Amino acid sequence: MTDVTLDTIANLAKKRGFVYPASEIYGGLRSSWDYGPLGVELLRNVRQAWWQAMVTGRDDIVGLDSAIIQAAEVWVASGHVDSFTDPLVECTSCNNRFRLDKLEDEHQCPNCGKRDSFTSPKQFNLMFKTFMGPVEDEGSTVFLRPETAQGIFINFANVVRTARMRPPFGIAQIGKSFRNEITPGQFVFRTREFEQMEMEFFVPPAEAEEWYRYWLEERRNWYLSLGMKEENLRLRAHEKDELAHYAAGCSDVDYRFPWGWDELEGIANRTDFDLKAHAERSGQDLRFYDQATDERYYPYVIEPAAGLTRSAFAFLLDAYHEEEVRGETRVVLRLHPRLAPIKVAVLPLSKKPELMEVAQQIADDLRPHWNIEIDVTQSIGRRYRRQDEIGTPYAVTVDFDSLEDQAVTVRDRDTMEQERVPMAGLVDHLTGRFAGLL
Repeated sequence: MTDVTLDTIANLAKKRGFVYPASEIYGGLRSSWDYGPLGVELLRNVRQAWWQAMVTGRDDIVGLDSAIIQAAEVWVASGHVDSFTDPLVECTSCNNRFRLDKLEDEHQCPNCGKRDSFTSPKQFNLMFKTFMGPVEDEGSTVFLRPETAQGIFINFANVVRTARMRPPFGIAQIGKSFRNEITPGQFVFRTREFEQMEMEFFVPPAEAEEWYRYWLEERRNWYLSLGMKEENLRLRAHEKDELAHYAAGCSDVDYRFPWGWDELEGIANRTDFDLKAHAERSGQDLRFYDQATDERYYPYVIEPAAGLTRSAFAFLLDAYHEEEVRGETRVVLRLHPRLAPIKVAVLPLSKKPELMEVAQQIADDLRPHWNIEIDVTQSIGRRYRRQDEIGTPYAVTVDFDSLEDQAVTVRDRDTMEQERVPMAGLVDHLTGRFAGLL
């Protein structure tokens, strides 16, 4: 395993077009990031891999896309208005603010080093507040959602009725969430705007523990199936004093980031808290009616909740590798082919029209099947290194011999082995190489 620092991966991400600082030409906006041409493809691939594993690849989970702005009462019922807080302290010497529970030393400011300079902790609500409509008063107050889960709970009865689902079943959603973090940082790990991949799995209360254990292994195995190294993953059960008041159990899928183990995904047994809370606040009956037993009950909920942006970041870290090749350092992202932003690069050996014409035709033939890039700048060796650095699994080189033998050279990213392949059979050849991986 190649040890990779936060600075190394951040520099690579900007250099190659994965991630840019938001509003950079105006000095940047702390904790906000824009995803470039490669970054948006990586996010799309992670998103699709999750959706296939959680929705289209199963018959017991359906999808949802709820609004970012919901009625303010939603967040009152869920407890976010009263209790979605972090302990905030301010250094009286440098005026920087910090989360008390994230300080390594509660007596020393990590910014200026001053000791015993913190104010008394205050509870800081993490929700972004805004107003809907032309009048800014309490009646028009709304919030940007801090999680996607509540949109699922308030649509529980709609989904049961329209999709004809019965427990055990799940509702999945991918979407933006917003949290006014006190101390964002560590590149894209902790930000104020992020994308979540959440699924609420509704089960009969007696089956909750069984399904909770099932989803722990299922979610851990998902990361492994996409190439993440087993030694960099662990399941960590929360201690009792860590559990949310509504949770009967919670565990994290932790990843070994450059700064140590940290949460990649949480899997919680939320009991029946959310459906009961919304039923009480709204006056609507959100119990499930089981016709077979003539029984109404509130299902328990098992929730796997992952961060899309955080997961993509972890996949980048895990794939980063350095090795020495003929006296030079080769940087390669060993991304699983399913996650790689570019699947195949087409590299004409020269910019001469006869080679460019052939390369363009090959790219046109490949593009209906995979995301393709034609790279014509610099020497062929430098282009190989550039494709290695962005994780492209295969490179197809068009050379002057191609004009005679109607064949191209296919190079493997990980092994660097090359194989001569007839152009007429190139799609079939690459389809075979990608078999079972995409």
